[in-house]
Amino acid sequence: MTWFESFVLGLVQGLTEFLPISSSAHLRLTAAFADWPDPGAAFTAVTQIGTEAAVLLYFREDIARIVSAWFRSLSDRRLAREDADARTGWLVIVGSVPIGVLGLVLKDAIEGPFRDLRLIATTLVVMGVVLGVADRLAARDGTGGRHRATRPRKELTDLNVKDGLVFGVCQAMALVPGVSRSGATISGGLFLGYTREAAARYSFLLAVPAVLASGLFELKDAGEGHTAWGPTVFATVIAFVVGYAVIAWFMRFITTKSFMPFVIYRILLGLLLFALVGAGVLSPHAGESAG
Repeated sequence: MTWFESFVLGLVQGLTEFLPISSSAHLRLTAAFADWPDPGAAFTAVTQIGTEAAVLLYFREDIARIVSAWFRSLSDRRLAREDADARTGWLVIVGSVPIGVLGLVLKDAIEGPFRDLRLIATTLVVMGVVLGVADRLAARDGTGGRHRATRPRKELTDLNVKDGLVFGVCQAMALVPGVSRSGATISGGLFLGYTREAAARYSFLLAVPAVLASGLFELKDAGEGHTAWGPTVFATVIAFVVGYAVIAWFMRFITTKSFMPFVIYRILLGLLLFALVGAGVLSPHAGESAG
């Protein structure tokens, strides 16, 4: 891998990890369009440590408060029920179980059939529609309508075990490239009645254990093959810097804007993929294991 390739892949990872457009799909498409060698699963997992480090930095106060409350709840079970931060800590653990279990069970499918560009095109379009519907419901609750009053939506302090599991199952759907970890969990949160900000915030927090565990597990294979340690570390740093900027922008964006630009982008990209594969411009298996 050249330094230029590592720069581009790190940039793509940082730009797309937190937006509801699927980073795995974009890394996959970058390799397919550029006709680059596969960077490998280890490279991708390690660069994700960079984006999750951006989450740790951006949400450092929230995370410190949650971790502190969680540790205190180990000796005081009452906190697990009554303290919102302690409860969030426990529910992040609960919500991480589905992706851990399904990741192991579906490992072969994730590395094989799930990477078909036709499937990715389908998930881009379908999940784009799902996100659009969820966003419209959230907007309707916020503005009301001609014959209905506005309805308050839930915040993270309202999180319970059932909702935590639903968030976790939605996150696990992102094992299929094109779904998007943030897109699936945010959509699930909106359907559950949470605000855009609460759904996005919990989506980012929920991703931390799963992504860091995956990245640390793959560290042993990083630097093997044509992907040297130097370019891998460089891409990880790029992903961290860009990812932090994207989080800061995204959290401001959704306070006043809807997710519709991302919905439109997903649908158009999925339709373009269908057209390119159908016309024979792209093979369904081009760049198959990238991302």
